[in-house]
Amino acid sequence: MRNMDNIQNIKNRFGIIGNDPRLNAALDKAQQIAPTDLSVLITGESGVGKEVIPRIIHAYSPRKHGPYIAINCGAIPEGTIDSELFGHEKGAFTGANDSRKGYFEVANEGTIFLDEVGELPLGTQTRLLRVLETGEFIRVGSSKTQRTNVRVIAATNINFAKAISQGKFREDLYYRLNAIPIFLPPLRERKGDIHQLFRKFALDCAEKYRMPAARLTDEAVRVLGEYRWPGNIRELKNIAEQISILEENRQISAETLRSYLPKEGPEFLPVFHGENSSADGMSDRDIIFKILFQLREEVNELKARVYGNTPAPTPITPPANLLEEHKEEVAIEDIEIQDIPTEIEAEAEADLNIHEKSRQLILQALQKHNGKRKAAADELGISERTLYRKLTALGLLDEIKKKK
Repeated sequence: MRNMDNIQNIKNRFGIIGNDPRLNAALDKAQQIAPTDLSVLITGESGVGKEVIPRIIHAYSPRKHGPYIAINCGAIPEGTIDSELFGHEKGAFTGANDSRKGYFEVANEGTIFLDEVGELPLGTQTRLLRVLETGEFIRVGSSKTQRTNVRVIAATNINFAKAISQGKFREDLYYRLNAIPIFLPPLRERKGDIHQLFRKFALDCAEKYRMPAARLTDEAVRVLGEYRWPGNIRELKNIAEQISILEENRQISAETLRSYLPKEGPEFLPVFHGENSSADGMSDRDIIFKILFQLREEVNELKARVYGNTPAPTPITPPANLLEEHKEEVAIEDIEIQDIPTEIEAEAEADLNIHEKSRQLILQALQKHNGKRKAAADELGISERTLYRKLTALGLLDEIKKKK
């Protein structure tokens, strides 16, 4: 491994927290291979932070002044992904009113990051293999071969051996992508980094909302390290933000911390993408969505007290496991919670436009999935029924219909 000073410089530049040897090895390998044009395949469970490795490689490569394009292959509909990646000619299909460059053409002399590469359809995999081997591609609806000079970095959390055996992923493409493998370990195997990451997320939340940072007791730190973290860093960040916002007491006990951790069991063991996971697992968008609605109620209560429009409601303490029980049945906006910490009262009105943030989250998810409510609900981590209720409450149903 190279000088640790170089690795620390990378961490400082990209905001990476932790000193686990395997994390350091991954960062060191990323810097070593950056000057080359070899393809890279980043593997690891969902939520471990795979997206930071391509940015490091690009930043330390001769291509750093060229384009860097990150693409979530699982978010692009199968019918349009070839057009998105390789472009199309006018009239190639219904709605193709003009010619369009694809990402591989736009990213010439730069780097493309293909996240969730295991979700690519087989036909697109064939096109990608040709680009990797020859640098050539053909726009949809064209017969003219074009060339591009692009470095490809891919990431996935699927089981490639299983996908290849089931005929869902080309074996030759796997070996072509896997020229340089980089593995990021799950959070449960980085015991020494867990508390450090929690403190970072708690401090970030405290700075953002102008409140004292939440701190864990020694027993709570032990509980934090014993939990398996199936959602990895993403889940830890969500828990830290929940606690920071919802708990008045800034000293967090082990009992309080446990109330925010999902119940553990075999169903919470890590699974590969595409397999069934526990319904109780909470995505980052699930947590953000619910916190936003709770904060909206806090702001409304604060307005009433500041302007004296209505008597201040008698605050009640919500159940500690509120976010876990009745996920789909409880309307979050019907629950009153305790006062906003005084440190943020003065700027709550200016800083927290919760209603608009909620609208943006929903509209972005719908736009990403071309208006498909089920896919958008999955993205937000809620049921389609709950999404419909939120659309109605926010007055978005008519807006969406007009756009169609």
